Amino acid sequence: MDSLSLYEISCFAAGFAGNLFAFALFLSPVPTFKRILKAKSTEQFDGLPYLLSLLNCFICLWYGLPWVSDGRLLVATVNGTGAAFQLAYISLFFIYADSRKTRLKITGLLVLLVCGFAFVAFSSLTCFDQRMRQQFVGVVSMVSLISMFASPLAVMGVVIRTECVEFMPFYLSLSTLLMSASFAIYGFLLRDFFIYLPNGLGVVLGATQLGLYAYYSRKWRGKDSSAPLLG
Repeated sequence: MDSLSLYEISCFAAGFAGNLFAFALFLSPVPTFKRILKAKSTEQFDGLPYLLSLLNCFICLWYGLPWVSDGRLLVATVNGTGAAFQLAYISLFFIYADSRKTRLKITGLLVLLVCGFAFVAFSSLTCFDQRMRQQFVGVVSMVSLISMFASPLAVMGVVIRTECVEFMPFYLSLSTLLMSASFAIYGFLLRDFFIYLPNGLGVVLGATQLGLYAYYSRKWRGKDSSAPLLG
């Protein structure tokens, strides 16, 4: 009984830590939206990453709900919070879009996103029993998470090409590493392949980003002594 209690506490601690570090990630676009609010324009910013993040949060939220996966509530809470943040960001993009065409594009993509999620949710409920439902939604969520973790690869390429870390903030990379590590441990404790595999890849990505940051920040400081060490 004592070992079971220790196991439950360990699972909760890892999942709760993952929620906290994810919250820091969800807050990372705030400076961008402060700029948008001040300018009353989305300028050259792209709303697509927030739409894709919303889809990822919806799918992973669905995976964490009890009728799909039992005992994954902390997966549901973190992605429910993430979905709320992404909806707020998308709403601001819609309000401050520079043209009617951009608003129509955002609306169309949002409708497509909702339809895609509705298809996954409906088919998982109607076509599979409990065990197979978890497998089906788990595969979809794993693919979605891996694609989200892979998205910073372009930024890493920019850092290597320009030898400048301006576009790869330190705290964002650190939060990615800590969140991924927490959920990788959480998934490992639960023996849930669909949680620990993508987050394990997230750990590798986050560590690589920090390695690049440590290497190129020295060169960046050498070129511009006024540049801040931390993004």
